[in-house]
Amino acid sequence: MTTIQSIIIAIVEGLTEFLPISSTGHMIITEKILNITETDFIKVFTVAIQLGAILAVVVLYWKKFFDFKKWQFYIKLAVSVIPALLLGFLFSKKIDALLESSLTVAISLLAGGIILLFVDNLFKNTTIDTEEKVSFKKGFIIGIWQCLAMIPGISRSAASIIGGMQQKLTRSAAAEFSFFLAVPTMLAATGYKLYKYYKESGGFSADEIKQLAIGNAVAFIVAMLAIKFFIGFLKKYGFKVWGWYRIIVGIILLLLIWKGIIA
Repeated sequence: MTTIQSIIIAIVEGLTEFLPISSTGHMIITEKILNITETDFIKVFTVAIQLGAILAVVVLYWKKFFDFKKWQFYIKLAVSVIPALLLGFLFSKKIDALLESSLTVAISLLAGGIILLFVDNLFKNTTIDTEEKVSFKKGFIIGIWQCLAMIPGISRSAASIIGGMQQKLTRSAAAEFSFFLAVPTMLAATGYKLYKYYKESGGFSADEIKQLAIGNAVAFIVAMLAIKFFIGFLKKYGFKVWGWYRIIVGIILLLLIWKGIIA
């Protein structure tokens, strides 16, 4: 993978991590288009650069993350991330295998798009408008919803936001809680992937370290802009636009797979 290719993938990650359209799915498609050979490092790279995007949340919401007097916030996130930690550990190999499937991404994008068309009408009676009102039980249930995103193409953001709305959170509150939940989730996923790769390969080469550094820096900068855009857009327009986007991309991807253009 060249530096230009890593920058392109990082831009895609930064743009899509917090949109309900699946950052992993879009990175997989991008890799196919760029003819990047799937290697163990590429799998680590696509997970690790999500950390750069997630750190944008910490910077934008630094008052929330560094207000140590509100200890319940940290406990709540710890409880909410438990389902993802358990399933991620138990099914790590199966999840890695799915990351190679363009067909899985296409079907997930299409199915998820259809669901997003109806989300706004399904969850109208939402009353919880701040994170402080989210109970530990609700946080845990949202964490279970987030696990659906282990299937590439589902979207961690979409799954956790829909889970939040199902638990009576408003659209904006569900989106913000999804951002908060992403931090421990991706810290754990990235740490595990980096450790596993380091242990199995004997370390990172200088080029691999450079690619990871560049990828995380680019994803961080792009994600800062994407988060601000998404919250405003979501409040104004809801999910239907993203539903149609996913359906169109899913259909195009299925056609490309059928024609043999993308494997």
